Amino acid sequence: MVVVPLSDAARDAGATNAGGADSSRWVGMVAAGTLAASGALLVTGKRRAGLVAAIAGAALAMLDQQDVVCKWWNALPAYLEEVQGMLNRTQAAVDDLSEQGEKLRRVLNR
Repeated sequence: MVVVPLSDAARDAGATNAGGADSSRWVGMVAAGTLAASGALLVTGKRRAGLVAAIAGAALAMLDQQDVVCKWWNALPAYLEEVQGMLNRTQAAVDDLSEQGEKLRRVLNR
């Protein structure tokens, strides 16, 4: 039999979780349960209830992971600029192809 000593921080954390779990831990568990319930509702064909449950679960997950949401929110403008640049390049390529197609039609119609 092996005895493993626990540090004071680990014992304090264990006492906190045993007596009353952290509110963020509860929020995470409720969010996960709500998302699982929404999936079950969607599979059973209850679309409205499943959608409402999915929205509620996503909102709870966002409350639980506020730091991640803030990082994503701050990174969003850079991603949008990148997508806008890609769309601009695609539009320029389509315009160029359209112009070349018109030139080819003119040459072939002569």
